[in-house]
Amino acid sequence: MSGLGGLNRSPHGVVIGMVQLQLPTVVTPAGLSAQTRKIVAMVTKAKKGMPSLDLVVFPEYALHGLSMDTNPAIMSRIDGPEVAAFKEACAREKVWGCFSIMEQNPDGNPYNSGIIIDAAGELRLYYRKMHPWTPVEPWEPGNVGIPVCDGPNGSKLALIICHDGMFPEMARECAYKGADIMLRTAGYTGPIRHAWRTTNQANAFCNLMVTASVCMCGSDGVFNSMGEGMIVNFDGTPIVMGSGIADEIITAEVRPDLVAEARKGWGVENNIYQFGHRGFVAVKGGAQDCPYTYMTALAAGKYRLPWEREVQVTDGTSCGFPVPTRVYGGSQGR
Repeated sequence: MSGLGGLNRSPHGVVIGMVQLQLPTVVTPAGLSAQTRKIVAMVTKAKKGMPSLDLVVFPEYALHGLSMDTNPAIMSRIDGPEVAAFKEACAREKVWGCFSIMEQNPDGNPYNSGIIIDAAGELRLYYRKMHPWTPVEPWEPGNVGIPVCDGPNGSKLALIICHDGMFPEMARECAYKGADIMLRTAGYTGPIRHAWRTTNQANAFCNLMVTASVCMCGSDGVFNSMGEGMIVNFDGTPIVMGSGIADEIITAEVRPDLVAEARKGWGVENNIYQFGHRGFVAVKGGAQDCPYTYMTALAAGKYRLPWEREVQVTDGTSCGFPVPTRVYGGSQGR
């Protein structure tokens, strides 16, 4: 059920708009300012086109494009003019917004960051991409964990970025921390289309969680992003799917209250609960140990694949990046 994309909104619904933004080319501060204005204008377009809209979501790379340029002159800051413009737009249109920035990092490569701003223009969630799309992307690995925040109309939001969604542990962490809607922003191109669709559906079903995902769209003369906005219900069924039309905004109403009902009431396939209570029919409360070797190894800093020494691509040299010399400094507080 989508309420005709949000036209017929229920009292318990959250209306989401996914912006298949035209892929830009940004190489100068002037270009960055122009793209900021384009995004601000799209916030206004989204709200005017769907007055019931609660949350508008822009894809990864919406501000900077796909060049992978780390030029400090076109990097952004959380307290910089681009984010200030996004806050002002959300407050003016009285709508929540999710935005992408490439964030300055004085201690290394820039972060690929995402933010959620509420309808009063206040920053509610700040996330740094945990899994840059190696070996293609030069971004510093995220170090703030996977935050969640209270969202519109009683929802709880999480945000992951692009390649993050290929790791089922990312979606599981979002759900474990209480998210009933997981946003996934991306810049993916056509070869990833099938994996994009299947992971968006699997991430929803395996965690009884709505997933709302969108890519950049169109060509910048070199790359072609696929658009493919997609909102999936908690049972893994797509509610609405976009296309390859640049600047199209797809919308749907989702129901966090029904997510909560399923998480509490489902017996069969309540996977997010059953994962930590294995076989509760046979043993009281189910088994609550951790039988997964990869989890215990990762937690101990000993994650090694049986074929670890045979992996051929372990840095970004194949994509023109120098071999890194810095060692990862670890995560900040979560």
